[in-house]
Amino acid sequence: MDKAKGYLGLARKAGRLAVGEESCGAAAAQGKAKLFLLSSDASPHTAKRAVAFLRGHRAPLATLPWTRSELGSMLGGGGYAMLCFTDLPLAARFSAAMAEELPSWEETSELLSRREDKAARRKAAPRKHERGGT
Repeated sequence: MDKAKGYLGLARKAGRLAVGEESCGAAAAQGKAKLFLLSSDASPHTAKRAVAFLRGHRAPLATLPWTRSELGSMLGGGGYAMLCFTDLPLAARFSAAMAEELPSWEETSELLSRREDKAARRKAAPRKHERGGT
C-alpha cells in the first residue's frame, strides 16, 4: 500500500489530484476526471453525488481502504471523502499498485491500463492531415 500512497502524494504535488467534492465535480464537468475515489467511510449521500458527477462520463468509481481522516493525514489537510485523478498515467499506476494488494482493484486497473495504451497508440500514430508544409 505504500506504493499506492506514494502515487497519491505525487499526484497531489503535481496538481493531478482533485481533492474534495467541489473540485472533483468540476473535474468531472470539464471531462478531466480519469479515476474517482471515495474514502471507506464516505456517506451514502457522498457516494450518490459521485455517481451523479460521473453520469455521462467514463471515469471509473472506486472505494479506497482508507478513511477520510487517514486520507487527510496522507495528503496534508482535512478529511477528504472524495478524490479524483485528472492524469491517466498516474491513475493507471495508482490502480495497478492497489491491484497488487487488493484483488478487488484488478478490474479497475485493467480498464485504466487499456485506456492508457489506447491513448499512447493515438499519440504515436501519424496524423492524416498535417498542418503547414510548403
